[in-house]
Amino acid sequence: MTLRCLLVDDNRHFLAAARELLEREGLVVVGAATHITEAIGQAAALAPDVALVDIKLGAESGFQLARQLSVTPRPTPVIMISTHAGDDYADLVASSPAIGFLDKASLSARAVRELLSTV
Repeated sequence: MTLRCLLVDDNRHFLAAARELLEREGLVVVGAATHITEAIGQAAALAPDVALVDIKLGAESGFQLARQLSVTPRPTPVIMISTHAGDDYADLVASSPAIGFLDKASLSARAVRELLSTV
């Protein structure tokens, strides 16, 4: 099964690098967004299988986006991502609707699939 992914990060350089990495490893990146409004629109239009969402989206919170994506007519599973270690956000991730966390250095198609398989 082809896994369709939406990337959400306020850093356009990271979005390009993550897209290249994930697509090389077999995921299909159906969209990329830099802020909450754009991400919600893309999630509704593209119906991705998962959204990879940076915890800090400039002045916005990735956790807020995760909450919003979890209550849409077709909820999108969210994996939170950050350059910081998971321990820094463990409590926040656990109390959010996100299915898990990946630090950006560990981002891979395999890691995304493994987290999705736990849902």
